[in-house]
Amino acid sequence: MKAQAGTLNLAALFSYGLFGLPLAMLALPIYIYVAPFYAQRSRLDLAQIGAVLLAARVAAAFIDPALGAWMARKGRAYAVLIAMSLPLLLLGFGALFHPPALPEAATLAWFLAALLLVYAAFGLASIAHQSWGAALTQAPAQRVRVTAVREGCGLLGVIVAAGLTSVSGYDGLSLAFAACLLAAGALLLARAPRPLMRAADNAPPPGTWRLPLLQRPFRWLFAVLLVNGVAAAIPATLFLFFASDYLRLGHYAGPFLIVYFCAAAASMPAWVALARRFGEARAWGGAMLLAASVFVWAYGLDAGGAWGFAAICLLSGLALGADLALPPALLAGLIAAAGHAGRQEAAYFGWWNWGVQMSLALAAGIALPLLGWLGYVPGAGGGLPALSATYALLPCALKLLAALLLWRAPLQHIYSQPVENRACVS
Repeated sequence: MKAQAGTLNLAALFSYGLFGLPLAMLALPIYIYVAPFYAQRSRLDLAQIGAVLLAARVAAAFIDPALGAWMARKGRAYAVLIAMSLPLLLLGFGALFHPPALPEAATLAWFLAALLLVYAAFGLASIAHQSWGAALTQAPAQRVRVTAVREGCGLLGVIVAAGLTSVSGYDGLSLAFAACLLAAGALLLARAPRPLMRAADNAPPPGTWRLPLLQRPFRWLFAVLLVNGVAAAIPATLFLFFASDYLRLGHYAGPFLIVYFCAAAASMPAWVALARRFGEARAWGGAMLLAASVFVWAYGLDAGGAWGFAAICLLSGLALGADLALPPALLAGLIAAAGHAGRQEAAYFGWWNWGVQMSLALAAGIALPLLGWLGYVPGAGGGLPALSATYALLPCALKLLAALLLWRAPLQHIYSQPVENRACVS
């Protein structure tokens, strides 16, 4: 189905966006569960786990721009790239969460190799999927709908993954992930609308990988992404440690995550409406201020404060909806305003994913070894004040810095685009 003039209907949106569900089912475990999983099921300590996460995420960060430039230069159809990623995603997930019993050194090597495979496959799939959505339309109202549906499906995947992990463990999660990946992948490849792509004679030159960095608005938006990403990645990395050791509510970790992500999903329509009225950048900045003003209260919680932490999860989850829906829409508008829509989206999203991976690498590579140096050992009861401050206060300070950068960023021009050549699907 080729893109045509008109409005993207719900069937087209969901046939495209549903693939975000299995990708999120993979993202939640590798960003939140993987450190506690290896801490509990192997002889690895926090410093070793943090070092492996740092190495893998830094490597993945440099793989993603290369993948994006390769996709843009070769001009392969996004559907072909998605199909290539499916077996790699299945293999990587199985290797990461079902490791064999090995000596310590071999476990470290297996952990690193499995992470690299997962990150490479995830980068291939996510860059192709995001680029596909950005190429569907450059109309501001439509691009927010595309990203909101995709990220809404992703939130559903996160909720499913959190619930299954709590109830069925990693065996049940693995089976569900495989089924959802194959079903959503088949729907995407068979029924999703295809974007209008540029003719081959307009293909980008070999220096495509540098192209996004030459755009001043992209550099500003990228800086916002990095700072805001670290602010989000630190509590994600430390969530299970904070819930289990500080709050003594580890058995409620799954429900807390479900509340958080359900609130984000419920807030999506509101953020779409706010973006239409005030613009994506202003709506996103407001969400950052909301997140900081709510999450700072986590520092004052006492052990056993289930209702207080649930309220924080609910309110900060509302702000998460903007974090998910609005930045990719801003990037899609930036690509269109630069005149690079229809062919070079993958180059931009390759760097975008580099920023995401570097944010995660910094969060894991700094927070985990720092906590270990400050005396925090999972399950031992020491270093809890350091855990609380790192989990709650540092992310709030970074959120405020990200909001300031976004306020200063030169992004206003992306809202005044010509109507011609906006590709939509009826």
